[in-house]
Amino acid sequence: MIRPNGPLVGTVQAGGAKNSALKLMVACLLAEGRSVLSNVPRIDDVDSMADVLRAVGAGVERLDNGDMVVTTPAAELLNPVAPYELVERMRASVVVLGLLLARCGEVRMPLPGGDDFGERPIDFHVNGLTAMGARFVSAHGEVRGYVDGGRLVGTKVVLEYPSHTATDNLLMAAALAKGTTVIENAAKEPEVSDLASMLCAMGAVVRGAGTSHIEVEGVETLQPTRHTVVPDRVVAATYLAVAGMTGGDVTIADARPDHMEMLMRKVNQMGVNTEMGPSGLRATATSRLVAADVATLPYPGVATDYSPLLVAMLTGAEGVGILTENLFSGRFRYVEELRRMGADIRTDGHHAVVRGIPSLSGAPVRAPDIRAGVALVLAGLVAEGETVVSGAHHIGRGYEDLVGALKSLGAAVTGQ
Repeated sequence: MIRPNGPLVGTVQAGGAKNSALKLMVACLLAEGRSVLSNVPRIDDVDSMADVLRAVGAGVERLDNGDMVVTTPAAELLNPVAPYELVERMRASVVVLGLLLARCGEVRMPLPGGDDFGERPIDFHVNGLTAMGARFVSAHGEVRGYVDGGRLVGTKVVLEYPSHTATDNLLMAAALAKGTTVIENAAKEPEVSDLASMLCAMGAVVRGAGTSHIEVEGVETLQPTRHTVVPDRVVAATYLAVAGMTGGDVTIADARPDHMEMLMRKVNQMGVNTEMGPSGLRATATSRLVAADVATLPYPGVATDYSPLLVAMLTGAEGVGILTENLFSGRFRYVEELRRMGADIRTDGHHAVVRGIPSLSGAPVRAPDIRAGVALVLAGLVAEGETVVSGAHHIGRGYEDLVGALKSLGAAVTGQ
């Protein structure tokens, strides 16, 4: 439940990036032994991935200091079968595909689940791994993969689209493949670079991470390591939106502006002032936001995960803004919920046309996915009356104690 409570002020932490931590946890299984990850967020998706890793034979524990320890057995003791009831919880679990092929020479897993905002096939993953020598059979809602000879072979893979997760999958598979793998049209996200950094610390040879051309020289074995997860740029963006929508003054202590330059350019255009100082990234807004047009694009463009936050900001901005969603056709399924709060939004295919209004009205709404759920919470922070967000369990998949963080800024919000 959320009520408006004026400008929000204070300092928060973005915490470790969900979209990096999940892949790093899987990467630990590339090396026999004990790897340690720091800055892993306490979120439901991390718990789900830990269950997946345990199911395939690894040990996962959280230490008192917050670090996560992943203990990996010898390859012959790994179970190359990922259970349906775990994989269907989230799409990121597809990254065990390349890992298990690389370590075990075979894999069996159901088609992954996750947020419900449109088709996101795993063809890019399967095609890339097939080029590296894997054979796949798909039937009855599951995928089975095999590697003749037991070891993948390096090759050139050209991705049809710079898929973040497919790039991660191929990176991990290539680290233990025979020979050199070249990934063209690779994703450039900071989280990909974070994975590559950890792989190199484990003994892998990776060049070009963060660009569209990545080269990986395969090695026979990797060593366990320690690694700190990069801060979550989407959580940081959420607090930029909080400052802008409430007319607040919010500092994100661990934000990395260099990871969200295009987003910051857009929120600056909308009237959010940002400044990097010794305490972190400070965001302030002293007047009503102004509308802007935004299009989602692969990194370094505006990420699709930002789009619900930006639509929420546009609902109260002066003027008309158009958000063009170029990545997932079903991403606007939350718009009807914002309309229930009085928002003036019209959707047409990949476009959402948002005419800002002076004030939203609190209402009962339902969150269809992580980012949409947070967008509804943001709207509730400035809507007259009371807003109740059901389906809020989605938010816990990607945000560590969002309610607590918002309360620390002065928000009138209750729930989990």
